[in-house]
Amino acid sequence: MQAFERYFLAANRWALILLLAAMSVIIFTNVALRYLTNQSLEWAEEVSRHMMIWLTFLGAGPVLRYGGHIAVENLQDALPQKAAIALRAFVAALLFAFFGFMVWYGWLYMQRTMFQLTAVTQIPFAYIYSAMLIGGVLLIVHWLLVVRGYVLRREFASDAHFDANASASL
Repeated sequence: MQAFERYFLAANRWALILLLAAMSVIIFTNVALRYLTNQSLEWAEEVSRHMMIWLTFLGAGPVLRYGGHIAVENLQDALPQKAAIALRAFVAALLFAFFGFMVWYGWLYMQRTMFQLTAVTQIPFAYIYSAMLIGGVLLIVHWLLVVRGYVLRREFASDAHFDANASASL
């Protein structure tokens, strides 16, 4: 299981790195071309916007696993340990339900937009909206990998690459 988790997280991180790098190159190139030649790439803004959508959904899972999403913790701090565990179990179940909702509606949205094309690149919108479905599946997998520690001990994953508390304090 640890090998799966390690490879799964590495693949997710590399997808994010490559998407962000490609988006940065596209935007930089477009700005440079506008400045230097008074011309721009017609497709650059559309493609970078769609890449940002994918970055958001692919990046939500790693942030979730490290406890980096916004949370209100005052109630569980005030409760006795067993009640706090029950509350965290309820929150975990709600998150699973929401992620399942994302997957289901991502699938429906993909089906509804399969024949609608983007304005410039003529890509079916279903490919862009599939980010919601895939992001939801990734959220479910990331949550499955950390939910037990969260419910029982209020722990999230940790490693040298990400510290949710440090990034939240910026």
